[in-house]
Amino acid sequence: MAKLNDQALIKELKIDTKTLARFKQIQAETIKEAKRLSISPKKIKVLGISGSARSKDDLAQEESNSERLLMASLEHCKKLGAETELIKLRDYKIEYCKACYSTANTQCHFYCSCYPKGTPAGDDMSNILYDKIMEADAIIFATPVNNFKMSSLMALFLDRCISLDGSLKPANPDFTKDRELNIKHTKFVVMNADRKIPGSGFLKRFTGKVAGIIVTGHEEGAALVISSLFMALNHFGMIFPPMSSVYAMASIKNPTYADKDILKDGIYLEEVEDLAENIMSITNLVKKFGKQNWRYDSSSD
Repeated sequence: MAKLNDQALIKELKIDTKTLARFKQIQAETIKEAKRLSISPKKIKVLGISGSARSKDDLAQEESNSERLLMASLEHCKKLGAETELIKLRDYKIEYCKACYSTANTQCHFYCSCYPKGTPAGDDMSNILYDKIMEADAIIFATPVNNFKMSSLMALFLDRCISLDGSLKPANPDFTKDRELNIKHTKFVVMNADRKIPGSGFLKRFTGKVAGIIVTGHEEGAALVISSLFMALNHFGMIFPPMSSVYAMASIKNPTYADKDILKDGIYLEEVEDLAENIMSITNLVKKFGKQNWRYDSSSD
């Protein structure tokens, strides 16, 4: 479809020249952001996200199994030349997602306009964690199985990651939930996004980042957790190497207090080291390709 000129856009969207200029400014800034995101520093940065609530210093009185394996995988990435960082979600204040994205009218923004960065309403997701995610080349997600699903901490974290998946700066920073204006901004993006130009439409900021998954549990639930994580992260645009998930399970026939010794089995440590090797290999390949060079429909939110 041929792009409309400025006068035609003003008429079609029922906006003034100032509003059109703002839409174009956001598009230009997002294209620049996509170019920055596509360039990786020389040293690979691997982020580990632990969704476990368990800590030996808290009521559980013992260390997390999934976090222990995550730390081992990060340590191996470090030996392979990566810069690593462990994020324990239990140490951060993360507010719940208000589902603005799902309405497509009040709009989810980046940074999250429900909890604005640097304001009294901002939380650790807006103020700290978004930036850490943006800086990462690869992310390893680790969670226990809780009631046949990922932990509540990991689910909360993923819900708030939606702000990184296709969101733009607000058209009106002073009234970010201007429903009428946000609908017009969405229509502008639909009419002007170019699949060949990253950032010209809605920007998926996870695109080209490499992902790995570590899950631990006492019994069944691994397939549900890994599948759920894979679907969300792959939709975000993350890349999964072969053998990108590890599930360490104890036995339902044993009491839970015996889990720790079973999960300390060396085979699991070998598996998370293999995971680290695969993540580093794919990340090196992606660095050459460019993280934002993968194709997706940026006109659709």
